[in-house]
Amino acid sequence: MSTRCFGTVRLEKRTLGTRGGERPAWVIQCEPHVSLRLKRVFDRVNKGDVGEVLLAATAETARELEWFIQRFPLEVQGKDAKDFLKHGAREQVRREAAVAELLAADYQPPEFQMNVPPREYQRRAADMFLRMRNLLLADDVGLGKTASALTAFTDKRTLPAVVVTLTHLPRQWQRELARFLPGLRVHVAKKATPEDVTRGRGGRKLPWPDVLVLNYHKLSGWAETLVNAGVRTVVFDECQELRRGPDSEKYRAAHFLAQRVNFVVGLSATPIYNYGGEMFHVLDCIKPGVLGTREEFSREWCTGVEDKLSFKDPRAFGTYLRDAGLMLRRTRVDVGRELPSLTRDIHTVEADTRVLDEVEDKAAELARIILAQGGVKPEDRLQASGELSWRLRQATGISKAPFVAEFVRMLVENGERVLLYGWHHEVYSIWRERLKEYSPAIFTGQESPTQKEAEAQRFKSGQTPILIMSLRAGAGLDGLQHCCRTVVFGELDWSPGVHEQACGRVHRDGQTDPVMAYFLVSDSGSDPVVADVLGIKRDQMEGIRDPQASLMERLETDENRVRRLAESFLKNRRAA
Repeated sequence: MSTRCFGTVRLEKRTLGTRGGERPAWVIQCEPHVSLRLKRVFDRVNKGDVGEVLLAATAETARELEWFIQRFPLEVQGKDAKDFLKHGAREQVRREAAVAELLAADYQPPEFQMNVPPREYQRRAADMFLRMRNLLLADDVGLGKTASALTAFTDKRTLPAVVVTLTHLPRQWQRELARFLPGLRVHVAKKATPEDVTRGRGGRKLPWPDVLVLNYHKLSGWAETLVNAGVRTVVFDECQELRRGPDSEKYRAAHFLAQRVNFVVGLSATPIYNYGGEMFHVLDCIKPGVLGTREEFSREWCTGVEDKLSFKDPRAFGTYLRDAGLMLRRTRVDVGRELPSLTRDIHTVEADTRVLDEVEDKAAELARIILAQGGVKPEDRLQASGELSWRLRQATGISKAPFVAEFVRMLVENGERVLLYGWHHEVYSIWRERLKEYSPAIFTGQESPTQKEAEAQRFKSGQTPILIMSLRAGAGLDGLQHCCRTVVFGELDWSPGVHEQACGRVHRDGQTDPVMAYFLVSDSGSDPVVADVLGIKRDQMEGIRDPQASLMERLETDENRVRRLAESFLKNRRAA
């Protein structure tokens, strides 16, 4: 008895999206009713495809297509297509079985020989990385993602390796490597262009270092050299740096490298800072092509357009990443090392409205450009949006800076050592002047890595009770938990992930006291709108990182934060 055939499947190189070149794709031609069913099964395909349906060829789609062909027989044409379908499907089955084993409650990870023995959950993460080869490790801040990555370096298949991190963190990685794996040869890149890393003292020839550490800004200059040197592993520390995608030079270099090494791990407790669609860029760099094209990803998982993609269901996507073995995320409760509590207190402070009055006319002009229904060029609207956000946020920070300084003074006089966060240098200047008797340490975007380390050390050693830090300057910095339990946000960031990273500088493993984080907000300027947006964006991030957590009731997504800022400003101006 012959089996009816409903169409054909071929494997071809096709251009599937607006970004990137050709890539392997399933080209499916089938009867209309089967095509309709295919489009319902594969949410990622273009529902408007007529005649042939295109689908990025991955191990996951091979497995699903194999299943679909069992229900609706299709002729797989060509040896390449048959081999890819067979081996891709088997690889997906193997991966799913391995994930189930690794996540099982009774699973016991192997031992790893290190100078400082890793904890059980760190060994589990390392084993999962070694078996999956591509992993986003999104453990809570302070659980030791660095140690988990270094544990994998005990496997000789991973060496030589490269660690890509933030500008102020290479020396910290060097110290951690010396502590955990003192037998490895480590080199920290000094220049943005490749230097001779194989020449020792006296001109002695050395092999390529076991681990090379550099920052993201140097990566584009080093990428080809790293590939030619045979680097096998790349660690993207604080991998939220990759969220901007191909528009970023460091992303293009990272993606180039990720396609050519055997092992890739991304480390970040906050892999997205803004819209959920940024997750595509992060994961596509950790495992290129795993989510298909950006267009397929957006059709399957998101709403919105372009860079404003938001997840339809963040919880579902988070669960998918875990089940697919693409992301491992544990909380302090999960690993049995729950830290003392973190209390967040939103505290209203006064503001000098005269400062806001000085920018009122210009801000109103910009707000009207942003809200105009027509007659405004897109580039003019974009420029006005950036300037309004900058002007109002800076004015808001300046207007409340004296009151923030007095709040910090009160805490210091009560015996607290304070980590004070801000964003604008004009605001830092006011804080420094108001608190000059304490000689605050400064850790912002203007100091060199050496200066930042020296300033952080002044705070850690007790030479000053105040460390003023830029909201986005301290990611990954360790050691503050041993000397500080009080965080003050004198200015707000648009993104909740930044605040979480900031609290994580002191609320992390090694902290012995409850941590208090004060959010000092005013009831004027940009603060009310920014605070509201923070709550909206947290829905997106929490659903991905912890699919079992309760989401807030409001699941609205913020399509244009500055537009809301403009509307709020004009409304309050008319009311006044």
